[in-house]
Amino acid sequence: MATPLTDERVTLTLVKDAPEAPVFKDASAVEKPAKPTRTIAEHTNRIAQFVLLPHTFRGYRQLGRRWVERFHDDYPQLITSTNRAIREAEGDVILEGRLKERRDELRTEYRRHRRTFTGKSAGVAGAIAGGVTFGAATGSLWLDLAAGIGAMGLGAFHGRDRSEPTVDDVLGLPAEETVRGHGSVTLDDLPQGGKAFPIARAETPQQAGVCVLLAMVAENVPVVEVWDVERQPWGWHCKVRVDEGTPEAIITKAGGLETKFDLPTNGVRLQPMVERRACAILRLVQGDPFATAPGLPYRAPKSISITEKSRLGTSVGGDPLDAAFAGVMGLIVAASGGGKTGLLQAVGEITTACYDNITIDLDPHGDGLEDLHDAVRITGRSHEQIEAALLFFLMLSKGRARLRAKLGMGKKWKVSKKHPHFTIIFDEFPKSSELAKRLAFDLLLVGRKEAVTLLIASQGGTKLYLGENIAQMIALKAVGPCKVGDTRAVFGDGAVTEGWMPHKLSPATDTDPKDAGHVYLQGVPGRPDEPVEYAVHETPSKTLRTLATERLEAGLVEPDQTSLDAMRTVDLPEYVEPEYDKDGDLKKDAPVELLTWGQLLRLCDAAPPAGHVPSQTDALIGDAVDVMDKAAVDRMRTERLRDVLADHDPAAYGSLTVEELKRRLAQAGIKPEQLGAWDGLANPRGFKRDVLASRL
Repeated sequence: MATPLTDERVTLTLVKDAPEAPVFKDASAVEKPAKPTRTIAEHTNRIAQFVLLPHTFRGYRQLGRRWVERFHDDYPQLITSTNRAIREAEGDVILEGRLKERRDELRTEYRRHRRTFTGKSAGVAGAIAGGVTFGAATGSLWLDLAAGIGAMGLGAFHGRDRSEPTVDDVLGLPAEETVRGHGSVTLDDLPQGGKAFPIARAETPQQAGVCVLLAMVAENVPVVEVWDVERQPWGWHCKVRVDEGTPEAIITKAGGLETKFDLPTNGVRLQPMVERRACAILRLVQGDPFATAPGLPYRAPKSISITEKSRLGTSVGGDPLDAAFAGVMGLIVAASGGGKTGLLQAVGEITTACYDNITIDLDPHGDGLEDLHDAVRITGRSHEQIEAALLFFLMLSKGRARLRAKLGMGKKWKVSKKHPHFTIIFDEFPKSSELAKRLAFDLLLVGRKEAVTLLIASQGGTKLYLGENIAQMIALKAVGPCKVGDTRAVFGDGAVTEGWMPHKLSPATDTDPKDAGHVYLQGVPGRPDEPVEYAVHETPSKTLRTLATERLEAGLVEPDQTSLDAMRTVDLPEYVEPEYDKDGDLKKDAPVELLTWGQLLRLCDAAPPAGHVPSQTDALIGDAVDVMDKAAVDRMRTERLRDVLADHDPAAYGSLTVEELKRRLAQAGIKPEQLGAWDGLANPRGFKRDVLASRL
């Protein structure tokens, strides 16, 4: 058993006991150890870095840059933007005048601001220079030292390191965060201090969403959420939401956003969502969004109805543009090179393929539907032809209005093979006569319910082009490359801020198609009125000529006889009736006469209806023209014309009386008129050669 150790036994250890140290009054019992050398060195280096000259120089460079920015105060940018707006408003005299006044005001304010700011800067600089000069003159070392330290400290403070995360840091998102529901990204998901970067650097929907939000933050756009981010062959597609105002704020910042995203001009395209006012569809276009759009579908002769939807083009989002043209009045606006003819041909390709529609082509300046000519029933090029056609269809629509109740059709004409629809395509409308414009305006008011529709086309949509402010009263509006004034005239004064941007499209040149054939549409039956860009199918001329030949060989649609009979029972517009004096004598001829269907076809050099056999009246008119040509005269008294016809063909006209001659010519709408001094008489009545020839 071990013996316990006594307290007196010496402890075995190699560590010596620390000697007791005396404790003095007011002294710490434990002396503080000295700071490590490394810590002192770190503080020293930090101070040295703060006061190093590069920081000071960088700080004063920053101050100089701020001074320059405040000196200009965004005035040059405002003046440049106003100049751009003046160029875009070309043709709108009132708007141009307002913008020029605004530009003069900005220039005056800019000069005043520079004088004021220069004076303030000179005062501050003078005070500082005076203090330094005073210190140097008095030889005060402490004052000079304080001024030097203060100057260095000011520069070093403004030149301190403010570096932010790089683009690579921002893109380096964890893999598990790149796969989220609908690619949603909010402000909370943004990296601290992240800077905007080009959209081409984004590889995932999450990265693209971050890119969009960072650009919005940099441009002070109140977008707080991005979702449904999708990669497209042409770029990126997403939806955005703002927490104040409307998404229209993105449109006003489109130029800056295109710079942030590193996109081409018009690369930021916005489509506000009708069902959610705070949201919009944002498209970041890097390539051609229509490169993969399908081509024109084949439509056989008489294979479709004018009441059915047919594919006309493709939207920027890839959706088909389907449209039905029954009972739709339309306006098409595009500048020279904007693809207006191509759009009209695309519409005409649909209307000429219908079994229940008759297509009419009017153009006072150009070649109208061009390659579709054979499939068009009537082609009008001269003012006489256009005026006669418009009056004919205006009267036909009035006749149908009286006829609907008898046929039990109800409130609008029911289109069928038996009772076809009429589509009148009127290109270069501003170049038509004043009478043609007036007839067209009246037809726009009454033709829709009677299945007589009019599509007018113009290079501009303002009153300067159309003669009246009718753009916004027309249901279907299609606008291609144009001026900003046309956008506002057609879609409304606030259209630009709502996303309607046809004026941002570029018309074609001889070597580059650019945006020809691209349009913004409003009033398409069955589609919401949203600012979406569409590309209309472009069809080669050879294909259109082949289709037109096929449709001509299959037979063109003819009007119903009931409508032709009804139009003869309605009154003519007063502005086309002849004028008579108080004695009942003719004072002024009618500017245009109402023709029959056959007469209108002959006037426009159109083929007669299939199976048509010339009547005895047609033969009489032809012979009357022949005898006048042989006599080298342009008019004949009624009695003289009867005698000459009897000599020309005794078998046919030997027993023809003067009254019978007038009656038979009246059946063709030709009545005797005053000839002026003729055949030794003061003002006999008879017939003119040109009037007779126009009925052939």
